[in-house]
Amino acid sequence: MQKPIVTVLLAYGMSGKLFHGPFVHAHTGFDFKGVLEHNTKKVKADYPDVKSYDTLQEILDDPEIELVIVNTPSNTHVDYSRKALLAGKDILVEKPFAPTVEEAQEIFELGRKLGRKVMVYQNRRFSSDFGVTKDTINSGKLGDIIEIHLRYDRYRAEIGPKIFKETPLPAAGIVYDLAAHLLDQTICLLGKPSGFRKITGVYRNNSQVEDYGHIHLKYPNQVNVFITTSLLVADSLPGIIINGTKGSFVKAFCDNQEDQLIAGMKPGDAGFGQEEAGKEGRLTLMSDQGVKTVEIVPSIKGKYMDLFEAVVQTIRNGKEFPVKEFEILAQIEILESKAAF
Repeated sequence: MQKPIVTVLLAYGMSGKLFHGPFVHAHTGFDFKGVLEHNTKKVKADYPDVKSYDTLQEILDDPEIELVIVNTPSNTHVDYSRKALLAGKDILVEKPFAPTVEEAQEIFELGRKLGRKVMVYQNRRFSSDFGVTKDTINSGKLGDIIEIHLRYDRYRAEIGPKIFKETPLPAAGIVYDLAAHLLDQTICLLGKPSGFRKITGVYRNNSQVEDYGHIHLKYPNQVNVFITTSLLVADSLPGIIINGTKGSFVKAFCDNQEDQLIAGMKPGDAGFGQEEAGKEGRLTLMSDQGVKTVEIVPSIKGKYMDLFEAVVQTIRNGKEFPVKEFEILAQIEILESKAAF
């Protein structure tokens, strides 16, 4: 049996409590050793045996620690990643990985130079809605793909309490926050686009950062992908719409794992990752004779745990991490680009 990877988180807010802690704790490939908590100490209420570190330097100086999960505010990712690598740690970094392509390349190159693993946490690749969307495209039932529409919307008219999300710091704004998920899914499916155009806007009262974004990605064979995200959508549209030469697929944006984690479910609980009824996709196909058929397509089970399994396989067995460097660089190139108009 392989030795578990001694792991720490650099924060225990929402991402640490929901998206990292439960999985690192449940997976036998990890030894969940600690969390960086500068002020409020919360982790021991959930994990009594997990250490709470007061400073980053304590973590960097701890020779037992092998993996540092950088789940801090976006504007700190590059600095903390650099420090962890220089201390001899492997890293798993939340999206957005870096504000700019130049900074992202620096961290990837530093990891190679030091012989450390640099991995990027893109959990929405492992959501139920994306899984069924990928399967539907790959099935060929839609024929040649013409267009894909992806949306990630919320309604939050008020200015949120998280300063790093609401002030014009590096990697702030809704495009870096939410569109990054949709860009990653698109690049995972189709690769780097041949061209793109971006539109952004600020609509909330007193907002200092972008709260609307629309990105048009152009691919070979006349495939168009339209990504939209907004903080002022009161009645959400379908999150996934795909039109092809033989039919259409429509699906609600849904990642039940997040809702289940918020409700207190754990990764090993029965039903975890299973999408709730009423969120199924609708596949409408046209035959060569013009006959329309409609099929209800249930989602596959979402598995964030597969990402953590990939981390174990990458560190312990030298396997390639599924979120590849060129994909992240293509994503950040679009994120940091200026709006077209």
